[in-house]
Amino acid sequence: MVFPLLAALIWSINMVVTKMAASVISPAAISFYRWLIALALLAPFALPGVVRQWGRIRPLLWRLAVLGALGMAVFQGLSYVAAATTTATNMGIITSTVPLMTIVVGSLLLREPPTVMAVLGALVALFGLGILIGEGHPARLLAIGGSLGDGLMALAALSYALYGVLLRRWHLQIGVWQSLFMQAAFVVLFQLPFFLFAAPSPLNLQNLPLVLYAAIFPSLFAPFLWMQGVRYLGPNRASIFLNLMPVATVAIAALALGERPHGYHIVGGLLALAGVSLAQVRLRRPAAAAASS
Repeated sequence: MVFPLLAALIWSINMVVTKMAASVISPAAISFYRWLIALALLAPFALPGVVRQWGRIRPLLWRLAVLGALGMAVFQGLSYVAAATTTATNMGIITSTVPLMTIVVGSLLLREPPTVMAVLGALVALFGLGILIGEGHPARLLAIGGSLGDGLMALAALSYALYGVLLRRWHLQIGVWQSLFMQAAFVVLFQLPFFLFAAPSPLNLQNLPLVLYAAIFPSLFAPFLWMQGVRYLGPNRASIFLNLMPVATVAIAALALGERPHGYHIVGGLLALAGVSLAQVRLRRPAAAAASS
């Protein structure tokens, strides 16, 4: 129980760190430095396994490249850009819909028809996000639209949902740490051109702690803790802890950034969480229920 709880807390703090980084380092710089440092820290532990498993890894290189692009480069890159025009509170709430988006994307790519509860949950969550992004007035989105940051954060969440679905569909037969190492290597390669052509944004005493936190805790520790949580609790029970992320993000953002939650944050956030929770409910079939009685 402690493992997925700590992972969710680390990811919640990272939402606030991402917002703090928006004013002290460019998105291209923190994205590149973060994964370069993570790759260097991971190399002594994962690289020997990569060498041993190279025969199995080589045919999977293109899939690892796609996974790295979706789950690391696009998701976190868009998050850093979004942080300039939205709040950490909104970022946390929008990210909490990843499990719901995963169900939707999975129904399309894996041909798994969504359940009635998934459809109901999607409608409730969308209404909640409409309240959140429309600042209490969902119809306002039709007139003026939401902020650029909220839209980018929604695209980032969709990218991570697609990452999760492809990870399950491909079921790569290599070690978890070797998979993470190769994905991080591709991310560094993908982000190098953006880093080189972006305006200079060197490391300094202001942004270095933020870069180190992003490189170590959400990049290395959180995946390990999450994998341990899934191992002991199973994916369904572990995923429940993701619902704590927006709550923790709101609390941390209020303390660290002075972001005061408004009524529409609370209502929209609760509806989004309720929708995600409903979508994860699996009703027992009548035959199964009769057999168990």
